[in-house]
Parts: sequence; structure tokens; C-alpha cells
Amino acid sequence: MAKAPKKPIPTNGLYRVGVYPGTFDPITNGHIDIIGRAVKVIDKLIVAVAVNAGKGPMFTTKERVDMCRAEVSKLKLPVNVPIEVVPFDNLLMHFVQQMKGTFIVRGLRAVSDFEYEFQMAGMNARLNPDVETMFLMASERNQFIASRFVKEIAKLGGDVSSFVPRGVNDKIKAKFKK
Repeated sequence: MAKAPKKPIPTNGLYRVGVYPGTFDPITNGHIDIIGRAVKVIDKLIVAVAVNAGKGPMFTTKERVDMCRAEVSKLKLPVNVPIEVVPFDNLLMHFVQQMKGTFIVRGLRAVSDFEYEFQMAGMNARLNPDVETMFLMASERNQFIASRFVKEIAKLGGDVSSFVPRGVNDKIKAKFKK
């Protein structure tokens, strides 16, 4: 498959940088789907892995960043958009400003996601009206996948291989063998 030519960075201030924040504990096929679709409408994507120690993540921040980087590097995308994976531990809007972001990318699975995300988008718009929130609906095959369900199923000995990439599945299995 031939690589698409690199897009030049516009000098007119219209360079669109999307920030896709989450705990990615672990990264799922749903996250990968949103990443693949987001790069079709922006010029650069930053996958922002939240430290979020208060949520008691299964994987360390470094492990989550490494898993995200590994999975992003395997993507065969129709467009040549740079994707960075970086951790963050500050207010999302401050991080977006640091990264010169113009969009926050969020995935929606169900109506229940929308209510929470709608409130967050409103708060973020109040903090910085120059940053837009872009919602992408989960594809039909990924609408029910949530990291918290993946962790619960794996913890109870269930098979999560259809919900996460192979490398992530291997790391989950290793985590529960300890």
C-alpha cells in the first residue's frame, strides 16, 4: 500500500490538532476505531493518556502509554497524519493549550455517554471557547466496549480477545497471571 504524501502544515493558522484524552486502561478496539476515524478530519492527533491515579488503573501510566504507542504504530491509516501518544496529569484544557490543540476528540457509545460528555464539553468551552469538542459515534461493532468491562471480564477469567488488540490481550493475561 503506497503511503499518502505528507500534508504540509498550513501557515494560515488553520492547522487542526486534535487531542483524544482518556485513561486507556487498557486501550480497546473501540479506542483504535475512534483514532482511525479522527485522523480523517484533523491534521495531527495527540492521544493523551491521563495519569488518573484516583481511578486505580490496572496498568501504570507508562504501561498504558507504551500499549497505546505500540497499537498506534500498527495502524494502517488511509491518510498520513502524525499521531503522538503522551501522558498528562493536569487540567485537560491546560494540556490542550500546551499542545496547541484546536479540538478535543471524544467517542460516544450510548445516550448515557452523551449526557456526561455534553456537560464536559460545556465546561471546557467555558474554560477555552477557542477549542471545539468533536464527538465521534462508536461504530456498531464497538458500541458496547468499555475498558471497565474489559477489566472486569478479564479479572473474572473471561476472554477479552475480541475487545482489545492482540498485544493488549497478552498484557492483560500476563497481569492476571501474577
